[in-house]
Amino acid sequence: RFQAFVYFASVFQAMSCGIHYLASVFMAVTPNFVCDIPGNVSSVLSYNSSGSSIEDIWTLWTSTENYIVVQLEDGETWELNQCSRSKREVGSDLTYEYEGNKSEFSCSDGFLYDHTKWKSTIVTEWDLVCDREWLAKLIQPTFMLGVLIGAVIFGDIADRMGRQRVIWFTSAGQFVFGVAVAFTFDYYSFVVVRFLLAMVSSGYLVVAFVYVTEFVGTKARTWASMHVHAFFAVGVMVVALVGFLVRTWWVYQIFLSITTLPFVLCCWMLPETPFWLLSEERYEDAQKVINIMARWNKVNTPCKISELCSVQQDDLVSGRMGNNNVSSTKKHNILYLFCNWHIARRTITVWLVWFTGSLGYYVFSLSSVNLGGNEYLNLFLIGAVELPSYVIACIGMDKLGRRNTLIPFLLSSALICVLIMFIPQDFNILIILANMAGKFSIGVAFGLIYLYTAELYPTIVRSLAVGSGSMMCRVGSVVAPFCVYLRSVWIFMPLLLVGIMALLSGILTIMLPETLGKPLTNTLVEATEMGRNKENCSGKTPPEKIEMFGQETASTEK
Repeated sequence: RFQAFVYFASVFQAMSCGIHYLASVFMAVTPNFVCDIPGNVSSVLSYNSSGSSIEDIWTLWTSTENYIVVQLEDGETWELNQCSRSKREVGSDLTYEYEGNKSEFSCSDGFLYDHTKWKSTIVTEWDLVCDREWLAKLIQPTFMLGVLIGAVIFGDIADRMGRQRVIWFTSAGQFVFGVAVAFTFDYYSFVVVRFLLAMVSSGYLVVAFVYVTEFVGTKARTWASMHVHAFFAVGVMVVALVGFLVRTWWVYQIFLSITTLPFVLCCWMLPETPFWLLSEERYEDAQKVINIMARWNKVNTPCKISELCSVQQDDLVSGRMGNNNVSSTKKHNILYLFCNWHIARRTITVWLVWFTGSLGYYVFSLSSVNLGGNEYLNLFLIGAVELPSYVIACIGMDKLGRRNTLIPFLLSSALICVLIMFIPQDFNILIILANMAGKFSIGVAFGLIYLYTAELYPTIVRSLAVGSGSMMCRVGSVVAPFCVYLRSVWIFMPLLLVGIMALLSGILTIMLPETLGKPLTNTLVEATEMGRNKENCSGKTPPEKIEMFGQETASTEK
């Protein structure tokens, strides 16, 4: 009962992470537009239609390469393009084709936008078109840069200061910065506030995975951790729903941010995890949390920390007696993920899987625009297609194991990338199905790597490991749009890169240890012995390797 309350309260907030990650899909959309004109319009002529106002032309304007001819009330005739306008020198009947002299002008009077679908977006708010178009394209990369930095910073803070405080701060931050985005007064303040929103959203998502993993027992850990992703996908579907109902960007942003409010009001009730308290040697506080869990779960005889830790304490005392020169200072930094060759190789492989999963996820998602039709329904389906992939991942991880599920889906996504290259371009439905199959496969790998990473590393660096992995994930998400731009070089270049990375990741994953059914580790010693039974990160590590870090890694033992 207690674990269920903690779990559903925590993963509910993960939905807001999915919302903020994808919010710019509709908030930063660029509608049809042309240069504005200095005067009142009396008649409008497009390539294949005519009307009395420009609003009558938008739905019939099929190609942005065609210009619009407008005649003003004073008799002047203008040709309007997206980033320039021309004034016809000789007045004549309103015709589309004109061979006479023209005077070219810039869009000094601003732009006219198509408000048929969106009443207001940040593009129309600040004219992020033509020579300012690159500013609009930077919105998502700068958000992902904030996600990258937030994953590392808050992952490290959670290991040092505890999961509970980070949960509190990042959940409140999502609400405050989310609402603040709607009230930004210019493009640059918008980007800055969104950057801060990205940091706290990423920080929450990273720590939430560790938080629920440390509270849920081994039997339910797979499904509990994986369905954090399911709530993220629900957040994507919420974006599609709110985008369909609200067409003004700042109102849309406020509605999306309100979903965070219920959790902000109750997150202060969430306790610290006993795992982290034990790693910090705060045994009395850990016992208090366990007693609260026992009362919620109606357990008459709760376990005693002193009994559980007696063997560990004896080993710790004997270890310290044999290592008097070991510093007791606890400094958990990213170098501990490379404390010896076995842990370093594990870290490199895990980082590669994180990068590949994110790169493939976004490349396949961007390819889904070929679905056509209603863009809101398309985004809804993009989120919905993730749900069955997580169910399959859960079943596979429980039946086959984490590693044995990850490997075939990485290799199958690489195979699908190759198959798409051989599908004729006029087979649109088949191409779409293949792309969705590729996203399904990469989604399984992308989903389980969170839990797998948390299980591969001990408590003292678990948040840091997940946070650094999430950092590599965000590097992949930042690289993905630029990877898609390579379609101009060769149409299949993005798929080729994803296929190569998936194949390499699948091969390297073979060397990772299986964690199915194994208890979480607390020290680097235990984490190393998970994959081998010889050397470890403390007692038997050669002195020259220890000196590389300026201190013995045995100081991390508790």
